Amino acid sequence: MPTRPRFSPFVELKRGDEKPPILLAHGLGGRADFSELAKHIRTGNAIYGIQAKGVDGMEEPLDRIEDMAEFYLEALRDLQPHGPYILMGYSFGGLVALEMAQYLSKSGKKVALLVLVDAYPHPRFLSPAERLRLIVRRAGRHASEMKKMPASEAIAYFVGGLQRRLRIVGVRAPASSLPEASEPTAVQARLRVSDSAYVAYQHYRPKCYRGKISFVSAAENSYFPDDPAAVWGKLADEFENETVPGGHLNIVTTEFHGLADALTRYVRRTLLQD
Repeated sequence: MPTRPRFSPFVELKRGDEKPPILLAHGLGGRADFSELAKHIRTGNAIYGIQAKGVDGMEEPLDRIEDMAEFYLEALRDLQPHGPYILMGYSFGGLVALEMAQYLSKSGKKVALLVLVDAYPHPRFLSPAERLRLIVRRAGRHASEMKKMPASEAIAYFVGGLQRRLRIVGVRAPASSLPEASEPTAVQARLRVSDSAYVAYQHYRPKCYRGKISFVSAAENSYFPDDPAAVWGKLADEFENETVPGGHLNIVTTEFHGLADALTRYVRRTLLQD
């Protein structure tokens, strides 16, 4: 029987000759869907996206960010056994990149650049005042959206939001509601990965990072804290923040030029310093 190829969490998004490679961690969906963004990062570094264990449907996904970081770093030994390392992470992936940086730093390896892109811990780990501001803002945004809809669509919108909230706190759909198959389909694999990521997100509490965090915020900010420094400034020895055009969802898909420009500058600056 032929052996199954070993799963690699690293997907080459852009070829390059300069060292070190840029590592870009996935969002909640688990896939490294950053090809267009990677093409517009104007450096000679190779760029690899990090995809989640289980996206191929062959293995169970991980549900702890600490375990994800260890899994990716174990695989990184084949791709890049020595530092310095350039780590970036979008949204949920920012937490993954942060934990990878924690492990590398504690083991004495150099993290040359750590960039978090619109990434925040679960609201339960924010200050009470920040949580209240988010609740009020999100409630107002949802109410405004529902007012524009017919009653039937507004109800569906509300129910969909409730289902997402249940998934965030770890409530899964009954097993009977999922189609049975001898092997998971691509849709099933994506659902399992995103469900596990929600669980990981809910339970991960960032620790202080003894290094610098470079943070990029989306200008159209409806669901996250107003001031990233209020969240991350006390969790890093050094912190910088830049705001780029676009919203949380489209800064890595269609409105990626501002983000690509910022990441290009960060990498070039880092290479000059080294």
